[in-house]
Amino acid sequence: MKKIYVLVLAIASAMISGCNGLKDGEYTLDLLTTNDVHGSWFDSTYTDGNLRKSLYAISSRVNRFRDSVGADNVILLDAGDCLQGDNAPYYFNYVDTVNPHLFPRLMDYMKYDAVCVGNHDIETGHAVYDRVRKQLEAFGIPFLGGNAIKNSSEDRYFQTFRILERGGLKVAILGYTNPNMKAWLAEEIWSGMHFVSLIPLVQQDVDKIREKDNPQVVIVAVHSGTGEGKEDNYESQGLDLMKSLKGVDFVVCSHDHRPFVSSADSICLINSGSHAKNIGHGRISLTVKDGKIIRKSLFAETIACDLTDVDTAMRNRFHPDFLKVKEFTLAKVGTLDKDIRTRDAFTGMSGYINLVHTIGLEATDAEISIAAPLTYNKTIKAGTLVYNDLFSFYPYENQLFVINMSGKEIKDYLEASYDGWINAPATDHLLKIQKKDDQRNNQETWSFVNRSYNFDSAAGIYYTVDIDKPRGERIKILSMADGGSFVPEKTYKVAMTSYRASGGGGLLQQAGIDTDKIDERILERYPEYREILYRYLLEHKAIVTDSISDRNIIGGWEFIPRLKAKKLLDQDMALLFGGTN
Repeated sequence: MKKIYVLVLAIASAMISGCNGLKDGEYTLDLLTTNDVHGSWFDSTYTDGNLRKSLYAISSRVNRFRDSVGADNVILLDAGDCLQGDNAPYYFNYVDTVNPHLFPRLMDYMKYDAVCVGNHDIETGHAVYDRVRKQLEAFGIPFLGGNAIKNSSEDRYFQTFRILERGGLKVAILGYTNPNMKAWLAEEIWSGMHFVSLIPLVQQDVDKIREKDNPQVVIVAVHSGTGEGKEDNYESQGLDLMKSLKGVDFVVCSHDHRPFVSSADSICLINSGSHAKNIGHGRISLTVKDGKIIRKSLFAETIACDLTDVDTAMRNRFHPDFLKVKEFTLAKVGTLDKDIRTRDAFTGMSGYINLVHTIGLEATDAEISIAAPLTYNKTIKAGTLVYNDLFSFYPYENQLFVINMSGKEIKDYLEASYDGWINAPATDHLLKIQKKDDQRNNQETWSFVNRSYNFDSAAGIYYTVDIDKPRGERIKILSMADGGSFVPEKTYKVAMTSYRASGGGGLLQQAGIDTDKIDERILERYPEYREILYRYLLEHKAIVTDSISDRNIIGGWEFIPRLKAKKLLDQDMALLFGGTN
């Protein structure tokens, strides 16, 4: 157990309101939290059977808490991003849509008190999250998203709160999703609603619930990042809430996969991280005298979970579901003629990024494809491909869109993309990387400064990226892939993800495009990239690296000057990934 932060707070009785006849004595509640589990439900991988952290390990830890302090003294919450990120949710979202979805059954088994809606839960589409909500509610578990407002009225699309009795205390649990949905997802995915900022909405809701229900404990769970507490990040309002909310004991945040706890005055914040690696733990202790709370203490920590310490009864219960997902995962879908490494996309044209671009160009009538390496560092081996390999190629459920962009906008877009990716003029490092101290292994590690899933390149054109030039002068577009002229004033059809077209990553905005009006530019909407890749394999039976590298279709790009760029890239890739590039 790793204690990250402890807060003990004594409060004068004059500061506490009456408690509606609460009996005198000592009260203690334990709050347990998860978030961003992203489908880490089973404790075994599907291809090699290796153990991994999972809800089974979380369940074991929860069971020990309940056995130790009494089940009536424990509250269990999840702060969202439950339905995407692994083969298991994909299977129950889109393949087996007849039988009850697995996720609500898991939540019922573990006796979750509430679950928040995450942005990746919304990304699955109405058919999925509406079905999951209905099944959760049938188990008495609310799917909370109080800042999703119906367009037709001021009603909330999802439930906002739950009041429950636990440990002799009345507890209010309020839950919200990320308000930045419009920046990432196509509107058709969240049609019928819109999302508002957590500030000041959460405080308004807390005030109403305190006045009406007079709870002794108030917990706010949000699918929002921790942030920096500077009130300038619409996506990450966790610390902003902690610092501003009154009448709240715990804020549970999420989204950024950052294990973190903190405090301000009489409130604690908990973010357990992601992928069932940790469980968040908060404890509140109250002393009541003459019907009033005269003392309150709060404690918060994250606890690392042991992948070998699992709930075996839970594993046995859901093993048939695991076998269904495993069978689906290992189904043959085609062949690959050469090994493909996803990390090669950081250095230039490569088999991996060529395939993503080929999908965008062949499935549409787009002239240009814009795409990023969404898998950081995996090798897909030559030979038989199974469905699981498609998740390595493309892990997310992003749709393929075609939009209109001018030649100048495309050039400005690429300038913005490479500015997040490389140092130019380049001196010591070409890639924007930073050194990090790995305390666990007592060694030096390196990582990108920025998110690599925003490192977009383009296909359908020939261009160079000059590492000796500043932003605005780095990109030189030489021609179209077929040798035709590239004209800055001309309008082109551009294939990109729905995430990017909706403004995700901010690159379109940096190219001067108003993503609030992106519907005016969208020409076509296609299924998810992975589904298109699956169809590609059904048609072609194989991925042949030469065919997906046809320069008459995808064109090409490179860093210049070549020798200087290669020397710096080899050095930087060795720092990032070890060995030689």
